[in-house]
Order: sequence, then C-alpha cells, then structure tokens
Amino acid sequence: MSYSKFESHMKKIADVGFAMAVLSWDQETYMPEKGADFRAQQLSTLSGVYHKLFTEDELGKLLSDLSADASLNEQQKKNISLTLESYQKQKKFTTEFVELMSKTVSECFQAWQSAKEKNDFSVYQPKLEKLVELKKQECELLGYEGHPYNAQLNEYEKGTTTADIEKLFEEVRKELVPFVKKIKEAQQVDDALFYRDYPKDKQWDFGIELLKQMGFDFTSGRQDISSHPFTTSFNPYDVRVTTRVNEKDLSEMIWSCIHEGGHGLYEQGLPAGQYGLPCGEAVSLGIHESQSRLWENNVGRSMAYWKKNFNLAKKYFPEQLQQDTAEGFYKAMNKVEPSLIRTSADELTYHFHIMIRFEIEKALFENKLKVSDLPAYWNAKYKEYLGIDVPTDTKGVLQDIHWSHGSFGYFPTYSIGSFYAAQFFDQAKKEIPGLVQQIENGDLHSLLNWLRERIHRHGRFYTASELCEKITGEKLNFSHFMNYAREKYSAIYGLK
Repeated sequence: MSYSKFESHMKKIADVGFAMAVLSWDQETYMPEKGADFRAQQLSTLSGVYHKLFTEDELGKLLSDLSADASLNEQQKKNISLTLESYQKQKKFTTEFVELMSKTVSECFQAWQSAKEKNDFSVYQPKLEKLVELKKQECELLGYEGHPYNAQLNEYEKGTTTADIEKLFEEVRKELVPFVKKIKEAQQVDDALFYRDYPKDKQWDFGIELLKQMGFDFTSGRQDISSHPFTTSFNPYDVRVTTRVNEKDLSEMIWSCIHEGGHGLYEQGLPAGQYGLPCGEAVSLGIHESQSRLWENNVGRSMAYWKKNFNLAKKYFPEQLQQDTAEGFYKAMNKVEPSLIRTSADELTYHFHIMIRFEIEKALFENKLKVSDLPAYWNAKYKEYLGIDVPTDTKGVLQDIHWSHGSFGYFPTYSIGSFYAAQFFDQAKKEIPGLVQQIENGDLHSLLNWLRERIHRHGRFYTASELCEKITGEKLNFSHFMNYAREKYSAIYGLK
C-alpha cells in the first residue's frame, strides 16, 4: 500500500514537471514574442510547485519507510533509492531559490534569442552573468568533491568528474587530432551538392519519411520547426522532435531529423508503466546522446544507409541530384573540415567544438574567466583548435542555446555519447546477423528492437557505466570510436 502511495505522489510530481515541459516546448516553437514575461512567471510558479511537492516531509518519511521494506522487488527498490537521492538533493534548495532560477533561465533564454538576432553579445551578457552566479551558488548548495564543476557534470552524467572529462579529451588530442591532420593533408572531397536549392516543403516531407523508416511513431509524437533542433517528451506516447530547414543546405534538415529522431526513439521506448518513476526515465545525457549519435553517424552517415535512401532523396529532388551518385552523396556528407557551427560540424572535428566549450565552462566555475570575456576567449579557442576566425557573435559564442538554459556540464555528454554510440554499434553488429545488409535494404527494425531490449526498457535501473558494461562487457572505451573513424575515413580519403 505504501509503495502505491509513493507511485501516486510521484505521478503528481511528474504531471507538474511535464506541464512545465509543455510550456518550455511552446516557448521555443510557437509562443508569440510578447508572451515571454508571463511565460517566465508561469514557469517560475510551476517550478515552485514542483519543488514543494518533491520536498514534502511526508514524502521523506514515506521514502525512509520504503527503504527498509524487504518485500519490494528489485525495480521497486531501485525506484525508492533513486528517488530518495533526488529528494535529498531537492531539500538542499529553498523554493525561493528554485523559483528565482527558473525565472532567470526564462529571462536569459529570451535575452539569448534577442542577442542572436541582433548579433550583439552585450544584450545577453547581464542575464547570463546573473545565471552563472546562480549556478555557482547551486554548486555550493549541492556540494561536491574536488572541482566545483563536478556538481554540474553530475546533473547530466552521474558520477563523472572534471578529471574524467580531461582524461577523455586527452585521448582525443592524442589520437583524433593527428588523424584529422592527416585528413587535412589529403585531397578534399566535394560537398557542393548539399548547397543547391532544396525547397522547404520537399525537405520536410523527406525528413518525415526518414523518421518513419527509423521507426519513430507519429501516433505517439510529432515534429516541428525550431531555430535550434531539440527533443522533449511528456510521456512515451507524446514525444516532440524539432528540425531546422535551410533551403540552401540540405544537410541541416537530414542530420537534425535523424539525430533528434534517435533521441525521440529512446523516449518512446521508455517503459510507460514507470511514468514519473526513475525506472521510466533516461539513464543519463551521455546515453541519450549515444542513441541520437548512433542513428545519425553510425547508421545515417554510412554507405549502407544511402544505398537505399539515395534513391529516396532523388525522388524528392530529381533535378538537384540527377547527376549525382550514392557514393558521391556519401562522401560529401562525410567531408571533414574545420567549421564555425557545432551542430553542422563533421563527426570528427565536432569533438574539438566540445573541448572548447568544456574548457570555457571549467574556467567559468574556477572563476578564471568572466562572462564579459567570453566572446574574445571563444574566438581565441576557435583559432587555436580549429584554425578559423570567428566573424560574428551569432556564429560564435551565441550559437548554442545551452547556457541560456543554465545547462552547464551538458556539453561533454555530446562527446561521451558519440563514443558510447560507436561501442554500442560494434556490439549490435556482433549480435544482429546481417545488420549492415539490413540497413542497405532500409530495414531498421532489428536495430531498433535491439536498442529497445538492451537500453530503452531499463530506464535508470543501471548507471550509464553499468549499462555499458552490461551491453558490451567493458566500460566506455574510446578505441571503438577511433577504430570506426580510421576505417571509415581512411577509405573516404584514401589514407594508408
């Protein structure tokens, strides 16, 4: 009976949380510009309600009693232990602090949008300064061992430390950087075919067809347009993905759809019976990103995938692609070249973009960098790591939405996810007979079912590290990604 009471209370909390998620989704898709102030107020109020529900003394006592209940099964025990952990964390914050954080995030998001449109960081700076100070206070309230940035990382990739990320990027510098340098010295592939005139409506229809082929259920989800593609979920039967369409660049829509589709499939695969409970939630942002990266890169950027789908692309764009081949299309999409925009970067130099953001965030939380110094510091890092000059704030420090959401510690999960993806896909090829041939035939069902069984259905029962070891027999191992990169790009660029 007590466990049923716990479930009922957690569903009520989830209802409030997902009501906030609906308002946030609307804020980034359809909300009129003048609605911003009231939306900030609404989200702030609901954040306070959510916090009060999650910090009630009665819930604390219930969790304490259930922690000693030997009659619970393993999944129920896991739900209790993880919820107790969240309860204790929530108790560290006052309702006033939670409401202030929510209001500041909403204001910061609006300032970011305005600054990006005006190409003027100074419009964003005061709001971001206020938010960064609040996030530093949050670190102190949460508590941490070692580096203060650890408190932020732990919110997205539980147990991961600043030292862990530094070690991972040391491997990137040691192996990936010199490999990219070899590619740079080779004859470059031509990607001009992506930059012809591609009508918006046809791009949209093509993207919908790719999502359906992946197995995205449109009776349990939808796709919309946003300036920065994202995925949000209100339950496994209502998952929203967004894409971006550029009529002068076909690649933006393709990779947005496939990438966000991967996130969406994960959300649709979580157990609906565990709604509001930890075992109905995604493991971590790194595992979430592994799902989008596996579909985008290991599947979507493979020759096998385009043996089937290049003909589909030609059906939608017969004039634009009439002189092109599937092999040329494949090589064009895998062009490796330093670029300004993270979301449009190739899958190798992408990790240099993440290193830059990690170093910036780390310096901010060490108080070695001021918000006012961000544009100059950003530009210097892009010159150092990618050898390119940043022409504007919009194409530089203002390109990402994450800081306006207060999502510090999020960026490293993009690289972690890519490395998990390569490791999981290696395992999938071992366990699914003829997987590559199935992809060539446009049959992606076996892969989706494998991901459902190995990853999606578990929710947060395992930590990311435990799940990786359960699936592959080892912890995260960067060599899987490097082996994949060497094999694929050595063939594309004719490297020995």
